[in-house]
Amino acid sequence: MLEINGSEDEDMDLDALTKRSAFHAKPDGLILQYGTAGFRTKAEHLDHVMFRMGLLAVLRSKQTKSTIGVMVTASHNPEEDNGVKLVDPLGEMLAPSWEEHATCLANAEDQNLQSVLMDISEKVAVNLHQDAFVVIGRDTRPSSEKLSQSVIDGVTVLGGQVHDYGLLTTPQLHYMVYCRNTSGQYGEATTEGYYEKLSKAFVELTGQVDCANGIGALKLGEMKPYFSQGLSVQLFNDGSGGKLNYFCGADFVKTHQKPPQGIEMKSNERCCSFDGDADRIVYYYQDVDGHFHLLDGDKIATLISSFLKELVLEIGESLNIGVVQTAYANGSSTRYLEEVVKVPVYCTKTGVKHLHHKAQEFDIGVYFEANGHGTVLFSKAAETKIKQLAKELEDKKSKAAKMLENVIDLFNQCSCLLTPVSSAELGRRQPGQTEGIHIQALLVLLSSLQATGDAISDMLVIEAVLALKGLTIQQWDALYTDLPNRQLKVKVADRQVISTTDAERQVVKPPGLQEAINDLVKKYKLSRAFVRPSGTEDIVRVYAEADSQESADSLAYEVSLAVFQLAGGVGERPQSGF
Repeated sequence: MLEINGSEDEDMDLDALTKRSAFHAKPDGLILQYGTAGFRTKAEHLDHVMFRMGLLAVLRSKQTKSTIGVMVTASHNPEEDNGVKLVDPLGEMLAPSWEEHATCLANAEDQNLQSVLMDISEKVAVNLHQDAFVVIGRDTRPSSEKLSQSVIDGVTVLGGQVHDYGLLTTPQLHYMVYCRNTSGQYGEATTEGYYEKLSKAFVELTGQVDCANGIGALKLGEMKPYFSQGLSVQLFNDGSGGKLNYFCGADFVKTHQKPPQGIEMKSNERCCSFDGDADRIVYYYQDVDGHFHLLDGDKIATLISSFLKELVLEIGESLNIGVVQTAYANGSSTRYLEEVVKVPVYCTKTGVKHLHHKAQEFDIGVYFEANGHGTVLFSKAAETKIKQLAKELEDKKSKAAKMLENVIDLFNQCSCLLTPVSSAELGRRQPGQTEGIHIQALLVLLSSLQATGDAISDMLVIEAVLALKGLTIQQWDALYTDLPNRQLKVKVADRQVISTTDAERQVVKPPGLQEAINDLVKKYKLSRAFVRPSGTEDIVRVYAEADSQESADSLAYEVSLAVFQLAGGVGERPQSGF
């Protein structure tokens, strides 16, 4: 870890900015867009972007009078890519209005950089005399260390202070930012503090973890000493040999519906995969007949939501629980949540920022994208109500209310963490006492979920819920059966010809495309399909599901043909057969 102080000048030193920016020149003709994932592209095109995001982080820090985070990562993208995203004061993603400023600053021509920077400062009323503090983390990509230095250059030239944490998972950087801006109430802003916070929730954890040859292996390995019995897991694709995200990781497993390379699966053994920066997780297993079974973000949301709903029902009071999905959520998961768990389900546009915003509307908001990125949020109103109920209720209702109260208290104060309990001690406890230990473990872990979607804490929460409910991975999987589905891509001349509405489930233009999709869907049972433009390249993404894999494949192919014909497809026409 490295802490660096910038210039002592209180006003913006434009001469120094001009000289320093000359070392981080913008390539001619390069235009990038800041989205939910920040900026992502080939690493060799990002030096000027990193420098300028350092500048922007200083302005954001001055405006909010808070520590701001900058994470250098491209998550599940190939190793030759990289990216950057800013983290707001409470561990949130960058505010949408500042995404526009990021895009404008990144795309400004070199000779206009000063004027654009000053324009942003004036628009958001930045007090240039205010101190600025920025923390930086990076993943294990070969390009990340050099690009992090470019961020540092941007911060220091504007007089900001920098704390470089070096190698971190993305959720760990969110944790650091949140800790620094809550005066340590959430936890200690160190990797040790992060490990101690999670390790207080001891659960018996066995299985195999595919770490995508990314930062998750390093950090999960560092965490082992903080558990009283250690972690009984085998780490595969730990970065010692293979390439980042290459034939491994959560995105590979979800997309290809098969296990990653480098992992040796035994029948019915519980396995999971992280993505490259450890903010996504999916589970899977292989049955005795050798068939692969995937438990993705939809299954995770179902498991956690049903557990929280049970606690709320035990209390006997009205707390508003909502689950937020995207159009990619499997239709069976939506029906199970609505009809069996009986919680309302809402659909938003693709992108974590949209799900997070909607989840904030509920007392308890649960969201997981199908790709395994998600979290649980508790509102301030829920906090007040739960604390009141915990004091007023008795017996089982009081116990349930206190469970939820502890979740909130741990989130705000982190003051009641459980001392680790050994397996031997668990064996000496009575059934009710053992359950209480697992519950306390879960409460600690749920407190970690709220700040960010963190694959490591997600994994521990899932393990705790499975232990509490006495479920095997097969029983969890059997809660509902996914409808067979297929995702395809269609190359088009211009992705902007596609416009959608209703959370991307309906096409507005080009004319006739939605009508064609509707007619195709009518041909198959339990079917639906939608198309949406990529946010980064000229392709249209096609999703289809139906009562059989053959029907889902056929529907996806036919919808792809309709897109190719009506939306300006280029290159080879879509082909049937997968």
